[in-house]
Amino acid sequence: MVVEDDVPSLRYYETLIQSSGAKVVKLRTGKDFVDYISRNDAKIDLVIMDFLIPLINGIDCTKIFRKERKSIPVLMITAYSSEQSKADAFIAGCNEYILKPVYPEAIFSLLEKYLKQDIRATVNNLF
Repeated sequence: MVVEDDVPSLRYYETLIQSSGAKVVKLRTGKDFVDYISRNDAKIDLVIMDFLIPLINGIDCTKIFRKERKSIPVLMITAYSSEQSKADAFIAGCNEYILKPVYPEAIFSLLEKYLKQDIRATVNNLF
């Protein structure tokens, strides 16, 4: 799942994740995310979330998410490099705090780390 309000960034993450063979649920606001996760049937393996998204920010979304789903990885992506923002993300329950720009290799490494599959082999076979 990717939660990102910037359309070019959303497409970028979607393309990278899909190239690994994974399916992507795309959401553009924190409210959309909270609504989606409130459905009991929502299957989620990993969340990539922007720090600053409309309506409910990434930190608050993570806090809400962690009330029910403690073991699903949350990767916070942001342009904010302050130590306070980073601390807030980890306190909220994020597994990673990644500064933009995010390069493909970083995404693939994180997908491998948290989804426990060989992403590089899949991606290399596509090109």
